[in-house]
Amino acid sequence: MNFKLKSTVAAGVLLATAGGAWADCGIESGSVRILSNDFAALHAVAEWAEKCASATVEVTKNQTEEHKNVQVPALTTNPASYTVAVVATNSIVPLLNDDLIRPLDEYVAKWGDQLLDSQKIVVDGKIMAIAFMANAQHLQYREDILSANGIAVPTSYEDMFAAAEMLREAGVMETPISSNFMPGWNLAAEFVNMYLGTGNDFFEPGSAKLAIDNADGLLVLENMKRMVDYMSADWVTYDSNSTKPVWEAGEVALTIAWGSRAGAMIDESGPAPDIAKATSFAAAPTIGDNTIPSAALWWDGFTIAKNISDEDAEASFRAMMNGLSPEMMAENLDAAVWLIDGYEPTKAASGVIADLQAGARPYPMLPYMGLLHTALGDNLAEFLQGKESAEQALADVTAAYTTAATEAGFLN
Repeated sequence: MNFKLKSTVAAGVLLATAGGAWADCGIESGSVRILSNDFAALHAVAEWAEKCASATVEVTKNQTEEHKNVQVPALTTNPASYTVAVVATNSIVPLLNDDLIRPLDEYVAKWGDQLLDSQKIVVDGKIMAIAFMANAQHLQYREDILSANGIAVPTSYEDMFAAAEMLREAGVMETPISSNFMPGWNLAAEFVNMYLGTGNDFFEPGSAKLAIDNADGLLVLENMKRMVDYMSADWVTYDSNSTKPVWEAGEVALTIAWGSRAGAMIDESGPAPDIAKATSFAAAPTIGDNTIPSAALWWDGFTIAKNISDEDAEASFRAMMNGLSPEMMAENLDAAVWLIDGYEPTKAASGVIADLQAGARPYPMLPYMGLLHTALGDNLAEFLQGKESAEQALADVTAAYTTAATEAGFLN
């Protein structure tokens, strides 16, 4: 399976070009049923898709953090429960593996004039998804607290730990750091971020055989353990939703956060306007002696289900084009690093763009990467809780992944 993003996501983000005119939806009939993750940028897209609803066009949505667990069974039924699955770099893979989404070339030719080439996700020569935003985790920091304590913005994890120690010793904060360390998907993503920052690869060249049981794997685990040392004892509950109120309560000054959440963090109409005003973003820290950000680059986009009528597929594509209109973007500039024609970066995009400019690497778009992600999420918490060694944690991950990859036919 050969994946190709027709031109680099970075170019789509960093080059602002002139937007074109937009027309009405023009959909005669059909059912549009959207499944997606649950955050502000996706709310905006879905709300603009809903504007296509009429007496003959139904538009509904289910926006949930459980979307990755829902999408395969929901699109396997015939007809599929949803006509649109909003996906990211990794979550499109199981849909491709199970042949649950349809090529979009015909729809792009008819109704995709507004799309940039950088938005077209091409798999084996066919457009299988339309990307509309870039995402990555970045460093989020309290500019006022760092400045008041004479601390420079950290560029490495060593800098970050030194800053946290200074804040602790000064009595400013006992646990100045937070990050999405909830066991499962979030914890695995943190390992992936840091391992990408080492510059090493997850698998042996040309193979699905795992290759993280090495010095870089140990470096990442020890780095994660040091993170926990400066985090609240509640770190096992931390995901993007639970860390936001912790930030707004002024309990932490440094966090590794998603760019897609940045707009909400600097919204001065929110519950903590002074903290929002003092919140800034930078590239994710480097790890060890390496020089690239410890962050995975992602794209988010939409796919159209295969097991639906052509009428519903056409209606769904055209409604999503309205969801990606320049007007939607103009109303929601801070919600994402948009890949839409005419986008000009805002403060909320500064961390993700810093990642891009510093050479952050993309999340591996490999059919077996999801198996590794699951193995990592299931097998790292005991090490971070001091119940086993780093070596044992890597051995456990390797064993779990190897079993799953063998059962899936990726390994003999």
